[in-house]
Amino acid sequence: METDIVAGMTTSPPVLRAAVLPDAEAATYAEWFACLSEPTRVRLLHAVATSPGGLSVGALTELLGISQSTCSHHVRKLADVGFLLLHKEGTSTRVTVNQACCVGLPHAADAVMGLLAPRPCCPEDVPTDVTVRALRDEDWPAVRRIYAEGIATGVATFETAVPSRASLDARWLPDHRWVAERDGQVVGWTALSPVSTRECYSGVAESSIYVAEHHRGQGIGKALIRQQVIAADAAGLWTLQTAIFTENRASIALHHQAGYRTVGIRERIAQQGGTWHDTVLIERRADTVTCPS
Repeated sequence: METDIVAGMTTSPPVLRAAVLPDAEAATYAEWFACLSEPTRVRLLHAVATSPGGLSVGALTELLGISQSTCSHHVRKLADVGFLLLHKEGTSTRVTVNQACCVGLPHAADAVMGLLAPRPCCPEDVPTDVTVRALRDEDWPAVRRIYAEGIATGVATFETAVPSRASLDARWLPDHRWVAERDGQVVGWTALSPVSTRECYSGVAESSIYVAEHHRGQGIGKALIRQQVIAADAAGLWTLQTAIFTENRASIALHHQAGYRTVGIRERIAQQGGTWHDTVLIERRADTVTCPS
């Protein structure tokens, strides 16, 4: 699904207080990673994990083309840290994967890379001369003009023409349409759209943010996204998401400042101007952040 976002802004990554991983967790994860530093063990773990019901040590020996003593040594190392489970079957040993490691190992990688650390609520350093307020009827011409300026960048949206007011009005959530105003002029906007008509997704919305061409890099996006996430949290929306062109690094940085995290890359998801583009799917979970009132 497509999301329209800010393009062409210049933003700096937020300065965050460094988090320290607890000693016990660091020691456990180090032991896991050290165990997997041996390529044969990685191959062995993969073989067992992809074999329903597991494999005997003899079958592993034959499959990997190694001696039985070498295989047994690596099996024991993997079992010692909890990656494998061993079951005696008569005179042979059956090796199965510990299903907990399928969750534990990715969790360890996320913890080490800081993806599980508390994320910021929203940018604090917003410009004082910008007012963010609810969209009014008289703002629509400016909103559509700014939308057109975003389309012109080639990295803001897959749209090639500005949608009609009626189309946008029908798509956007009524209480989540905001404009940024400076010196009496609308210089940016943000809106949320439902991702589905199904009740179970009623708290999930898709974000769009645009800043006027001559006002990018001046904190307008920060002011808009701050209002967006605070209002969404207050309304009980539990997930905000958007897809951003991989080339639009400024927009990705902006969203990270508001507590969004990268979910993954959608490769060659659609064409813009005859060229295939990848997008970064990012999301913000309300239960992972705490916003000021």
